[in-house]
Amino acid sequence: MHLVAKKSIVIGERMFGNNDISKKDILIVCALERETVGQLDDYFEDKRQVLYTGVGKVNATFKLTQRLHSSYLHYLPSMPELVINYGTAGSRELPIGELVDCTRFIQRDMDVTGIGFHRGQTPFENNIPIRLDFDFVEFNPIGRKAMCGSGDNYVGDGNNWMWHKNLVPMGYDVVDMEAYALAKVCYHYKVPFISFKYITDNANEHSARDWKDNCLDGVELFKEKVISKL
Repeated sequence: MHLVAKKSIVIGERMFGNNDISKKDILIVCALERETVGQLDDYFEDKRQVLYTGVGKVNATFKLTQRLHSSYLHYLPSMPELVINYGTAGSRELPIGELVDCTRFIQRDMDVTGIGFHRGQTPFENNIPIRLDFDFVEFNPIGRKAMCGSGDNYVGDGNNWMWHKNLVPMGYDVVDMEAYALAKVCYHYKVPFISFKYITDNANEHSARDWKDNCLDGVELFKEKVISKL
């Protein structure tokens, strides 16, 4: 029997509130300590308010789920009112050195079209939209509301960028390896989420060199444009 499982593309709708938040209600999540070079270590009195997950969707999912589920079960530490992701990203749409806010997220490397699903759609998930949408989050000092495509591969040339972008009907503005996973965990726990990405490279043949050269530079901009507003 040939399985036909094509579903319409559903966009996530607002499911939870976003009340006034204070500094103590924030959780900042990053993939690598080298992206922050220790500059967030002393910002919060509670060191648990900065979480490092490691690279990739699996590590990101595990670490954030572990943290939020502890809050859900034991209230230790308390459940954050807002999860903020900071990290680096590549883009063919934005210049190197720009800090961009991402409020919409897709899984760019999910492709099960062979058995009838949409590109970007996880098979047999009935109530999870392909695009996770957090446009409603009120704390957003930048306001561009970019789309981030996350995948467990490094986009290092123009052909790779276009191949992945063309796979997903909605496209994307930046690429990373964790944000969609973090957004999905927050979607399940009904915690508002926003991601701020520092563009280190243009997803081309120079990306590996450019990321190494630029990945340390973004945290100052993140502190100036985001952290200082909390």
